[in-house]
Amino acid sequence: MLYRKVIMAIADGSGDRPHPLLGHKTPLEYAHTPNLDRLASEGITGMMDLIGSGIPVGTDMGHMILFGFQPEHYPGRGPIEALGIGMEVQPGDVVLRCNFATINDEGIVLDRRAGRIRENTAGLAEALNGMEIIEGIRAYFKPATEHRAVLVIRGNGLSDQISDSDPKAPNDGKAYLPVEARDDTVEAKRTATAVNLFLKQAHSILASHPINRERIAQGHPPANFILTRGAGRMAQLEPIAANMHFRGSCIAAESTVLGAAKLAGYNAVTDVKLTGSLDTDVELKAKLALEQIADHDIVYVHLKAPDLMGHDNEPFKKARSLEQFDRMVGLIANHLPEDVYLALAADHSTPCEVKEHTGEPVPVVIYGPSIRKDRVTSYNEIDCAYGALGRMSGSEFVRTLHGLMGYVKKQGN
Repeated sequence: MLYRKVIMAIADGSGDRPHPLLGHKTPLEYAHTPNLDRLASEGITGMMDLIGSGIPVGTDMGHMILFGFQPEHYPGRGPIEALGIGMEVQPGDVVLRCNFATINDEGIVLDRRAGRIRENTAGLAEALNGMEIIEGIRAYFKPATEHRAVLVIRGNGLSDQISDSDPKAPNDGKAYLPVEARDDTVEAKRTATAVNLFLKQAHSILASHPINRERIAQGHPPANFILTRGAGRMAQLEPIAANMHFRGSCIAAESTVLGAAKLAGYNAVTDVKLTGSLDTDVELKAKLALEQIADHDIVYVHLKAPDLMGHDNEPFKKARSLEQFDRMVGLIANHLPEDVYLALAADHSTPCEVKEHTGEPVPVVIYGPSIRKDRVTSYNEIDCAYGALGRMSGSEFVRTLHGLMGYVKKQGN
């Protein structure tokens, strides 16, 4: 068997729709991306639905599929986030993904991300960590990437069958949702009650916190509330790397992506210079990807900014973030070892006009040794639809890469 390696570069949420401000082009069409276009013209292209046509996925689910899991393996967002930040989770714990948010006195969510707060979240989290909610149940709270955080509810008789408090509105201005039990068990009702009490106590503490008083004085929205979603328990899954008998690595800044990588048994690499926004160091990401491929069989390198710009309805900034992606990919391609494929992908579409994930497919490319080139010459949602890979699921795309690497077993004799 001929064994080769893969670097997969992921532009989070890069898929989009034609936008009037961009002359009715998508951000990928509008952006200047000579390196992405070169790979498309010298590789094989197509379109990918992470699960299936028209089905939106979250960053967590999208990356689990790109790492090689199936949708039924999904453990919930909370456990993935906890794993990504190295938070201790014990058997029986219920883990929730959280946002620092801003609400008014009536409980209306003014900003689901508290102005995308990035500074001093550790101080706010510390004020909530270890809180006894009710007798026998404690809350453990830790900050994650930027405005994100993780909440662990610990005690006897708990359940992850509870609803979200996050209204998940494309636009802010809705009230946060009371957490409810999703079944009739005593455990689910007890857990929902505990989380609702935590939210109220957290709001009382955060509203008067010195960090928030300082934010208000500086004209920033206070991080005075916690929105929760994605309750789950830590899953015991067989790591993809062990199952496939290869070594994997992932370079990212976002805890969700790092958590999914750890769940897959991949080495998780990050650095303080790597952020989840436009100010990330793409040169460092490219350097780390090339370093990691020397000792690993498959390396993922992730850029979050396109997704954020889509959520914020910033088409020009999204195009700029895709130009950053192009620069990172170019640095990798210019020093790519001869036995390594370079793949381009995204975990979902985040159209600017929707400001949320949608089920539209994303463009993909595979470039490298002995590849069957097609006639596509540009990397975007329109041109790649004519590519030789056709329209495939995320699992099919990953299996194609594993096959090129030499790790897919022959069926039959």
